[in-house]
Amino acid sequence: MPDHTSQTTPTGPRRAGATGRRRKSPERSARRTALRVSAWALAAAVVLGGAGSGYVYLKLDGNLSSIDIDAELGGDRPDDADNGSQDILVLGSDSRSGANDAYGADQGAARSDTAMVMHVDEGHTSASVVSIPRDTIIERPACTGDVSGEPVAADDRAMFNTAYEVGGPACAVKTVEAMSGIRMDHYVEVDFTGFKKLIDELGGVDITTDRAINDSKSHLNLTPGTHRLDGEESLGLVRTRKSVGDGSDLGRIQLQQAFVKALMEQTKSVGVFSSPKKLLGLADAATKAVTTDSGLGSVKKLTSFANGLKGLGPKNVHMVTMPVRYDPADPNRVVPMEKPARQVWAALKQDRAIPASATVTSAGDKGTAGQVVR
Repeated sequence: MPDHTSQTTPTGPRRAGATGRRRKSPERSARRTALRVSAWALAAAVVLGGAGSGYVYLKLDGNLSSIDIDAELGGDRPDDADNGSQDILVLGSDSRSGANDAYGADQGAARSDTAMVMHVDEGHTSASVVSIPRDTIIERPACTGDVSGEPVAADDRAMFNTAYEVGGPACAVKTVEAMSGIRMDHYVEVDFTGFKKLIDELGGVDITTDRAINDSKSHLNLTPGTHRLDGEESLGLVRTRKSVGDGSDLGRIQLQQAFVKALMEQTKSVGVFSSPKKLLGLADAATKAVTTDSGLGSVKKLTSFANGLKGLGPKNVHMVTMPVRYDPADPNRVVPMEKPARQVWAALKQDRAIPASATVTSAGDKGTAGQVVR
């Protein structure tokens, strides 16, 4: 998972009670919810549940930022499938503003450096995740400027990541919906600093490398073997591309997908829920790290959304890259493969597994970068 940014207006309720024969600690449940939501924001999936109330709700709600995507986009959107499935756009930006300036000069605008569409099936028993390469040349729809509020003209040959740059989260959502024909139910965004802090609060993430990684751009230097990566090292891994695969963003996406599964496994096995102090630290870092749509803009809403998804794990999450080929006009860019890409989006829209035939000829799932880390 990569680079991310988050900002807007905080929202949040006051209280929600737990139900059932035995009452769970409100504080532990709220912390658990926030931790798992953030882990899935980074992992492009959601593994959480529970309900909470009281002081912890108020504290964590105050951390959250949200954006009213529905109000910004209006009614000109694909129909909602309304069959119990969920489609979530998980986005990261390359902003260097604020605490992120350690990763480069702030140039006054951010682009979406990572984008994943997560489809959770109707029964909430499995999920498909489709990574969209940032350098994909697409038809970008007309949007409203994120800062100016002025109309931004459509572009029939724009890089995918410029949608966020010119129109913010709403334009990114609109562009994904135009590409896929699928309405996004939710939006989640994470930034560099939030990513690092969450990993550090988690106690690091265990990964195994099959060969050395030495990347001067991401400042990551790993020998072959098993490592526990801290936040800075984890960020380096998900930003690495020059020293793996063919050096392109497609190889980096494979690294990110491998890291995502390791992160998901870690949140389930690390045993942090036995320490209330650690849980609160994780939840605090998690809720500060993410920006969501207003439908997820409070701990109560996150809890409600996540309650039915707690059974998801690495083994029932299928991750692919949107089918692409290198652009004949510019080898540093890729373009969607129309028929295979339609197969991928149709599978999500019809709540089916993505067929292997849809990605077999794609440049996105070729190469060895994804085999370097496990």
